[in-house]
Amino acid sequence: MRNNSVAAVTSERVSIPVPAGGAIAGTLRLPADDAPRAAVVVHPATAVAERLYTGFSEYLAEHGYAVLTYDYRGTGASGDPRANRRLRIRDWMQQDVPAAASWMAGRFPEVPQLAVGHSLGGHAMALNNGSDGLLGFVAVASHAGVTKTIIDPKERLRVGLVLRVLGPLTGRVLGMVPGRKIGLGEDMPGGAMLEWSRWSRRPNYFFDDPSMDAAVCAAKVETEVLSIGFTDDPWATPQQIDAIYGRLPNAGVQRRTYTPDDGGMATIGHMGFFRRGAREKLWPEVFDWLEGRIAARP
Repeated sequence: MRNNSVAAVTSERVSIPVPAGGAIAGTLRLPADDAPRAAVVVHPATAVAERLYTGFSEYLAEHGYAVLTYDYRGTGASGDPRANRRLRIRDWMQQDVPAAASWMAGRFPEVPQLAVGHSLGGHAMALNNGSDGLLGFVAVASHAGVTKTIIDPKERLRVGLVLRVLGPLTGRVLGMVPGRKIGLGEDMPGGAMLEWSRWSRRPNYFFDDPSMDAAVCAAKVETEVLSIGFTDDPWATPQQIDAIYGRLPNAGVQRRTYTPDDGGMATIGHMGFFRRGAREKLWPEVFDWLEGRIAARP
């Protein structure tokens, strides 16, 4: 079923099967009056609902792209977190992200494939998940989430309380984390929180988890990457972004850091790039980079 979402854009709710089990729920947006020139998957951040990406995906669709947004399994519209209590963050990266990318490539096999990853979504592609066949991808505020590197002491204390006490406790007892109640974001499976908590204590995040083979995976990424951050983001500092994107030896990585003034906004932080206030100045920057990748293809 299709519904008009904004002028010149149509939207369609979709369900995408994950080979490991279950499905992810998402929204496909298309230019209403013409065939898409490219296909873009927006891979979400941890505990962030699909609705955050609505305006940005509509913007890209207005400019001729097919755009997929979605929720990871066990979050938002993609299932009850309790029913998915054993899902880990690595399962989202290694299973959900490739499933979404593969579905999009199958739906639009004749057009260039691109992607945008927010935080965790960028991690997945930096570890070579869902990156096959991409002309390039954009990583937004995608960083190594090591708690002790948060500069502001109050924020470091707050995040530490959530990731080391409240999150693991509720994850173990309830099988899920009530993110909306503890100031984390969306509710999420307990397994994902427990893994996130462990990684947040390691100096090099998941690169210090030997079961991830993260350095080997990162070395397999050979596409072009634009990694962007923001000066008022309390978590994704330039150093913590480089802790991920400085480890892609075979990718062409460009780095950009924006101030709120650059975006014509009072604040940007970790989420603000995807809010509509960024439409006039920041979204065109990313769109131009994506267009450049299309223009440069063989």
